[in-house]
Amino acid sequence: MITQEDIQALRYKTDIEDMQYYDKFKEDGTPVNALAAYSQWAEGLVLTKGYTRLLENILGLVGETGEVAEKLKKSLRDGATFDNDGVKLELGDILCYLALTANCIGSNLQEIAELNMKKLNSRKERGVLQGSGDNR
Repeated sequence: MITQEDIQALRYKTDIEDMQYYDKFKEDGTPVNALAAYSQWAEGLVLTKGYTRLLENILGLVGETGEVAEKLKKSLRDGATFDNDGVKLELGDILCYLALTANCIGSNLQEIAELNMKKLNSRKERGVLQGSGDNR
């Protein structure tokens, strides 16, 4: 669980200008907006800047996603049990790179989740969840 102390400890390391999501906490000290709080927390892990950062984040996202696919491939090829625990760890890495990529383009996980829910709900309402193309 990300706490107010975690966020305050990393605040000086972030280059995010808009802190509107990050200062709101419940009485128990947990963030009201955990996805946006995670996005800010992840900023403390950034090692690169500018365009290099964007490239690193996107390549990291692709690489970690490939590691999940690799676990599935090995399970299918070798007849082994699917490695749920290993996949959970890789999904955490994907989450981190996703947050950092969103931050890099001026967004955060909360905004990305909200936009995705709106898009998918619209497709569901219009009966176009299946199919292809971004604008369906």
